[in-house]
Amino acid sequence: MPRTAIWFAVAFAVVVLDRLSKIWILEAFRPGEALAVSGFFNLVLVFNKGAAFSFLAAAPGWQTPLFVAIAVAASLLIGFLLYRNPGKTLFCIGLALILGGALGNLWDRLQWGHVVDFLDFHAAGWHWPAFNVADSAITVGAAMLIVESFLHREGNGRREKRA
Repeated sequence: MPRTAIWFAVAFAVVVLDRLSKIWILEAFRPGEALAVSGFFNLVLVFNKGAAFSFLAAAPGWQTPLFVAIAVAASLLIGFLLYRNPGKTLFCIGLALILGGALGNLWDRLQWGHVVDFLDFHAAGWHWPAFNVADSAITVGAAMLIVESFLHREGNGRREKRA
């Protein structure tokens, strides 16, 4: 299997896991319903018309086409980067996770006009905004890109560790 296909398979796996988890939560919960799983974690069904941390969620509707356009543009750029850099493992895994997450949330926006969130963490009176598998993949992928940027740089055609 060509190396590029592996990265697209990772992105596809993220989309599948995201879809399956969202279908399950939509069948098991009503909007706003929550189930305490532990002292710091709940499952809850919420809908987010905005972006990360519900950014622009209260906007009157124009945000959905904007977020769809951003997701499509980002997905095309990421696909190009995966195609051009198939041998950069950490870089490509990070990009593949971001691509899968972006496509998972894009699917929600196109199907329902909002994103389905259900993972709800809290501790010591602090509550993290609910998120989903796609959001998790995007976050982990972004962290991997940050780590990769500190580990390597291009120099004279070979990879070098930064000093």
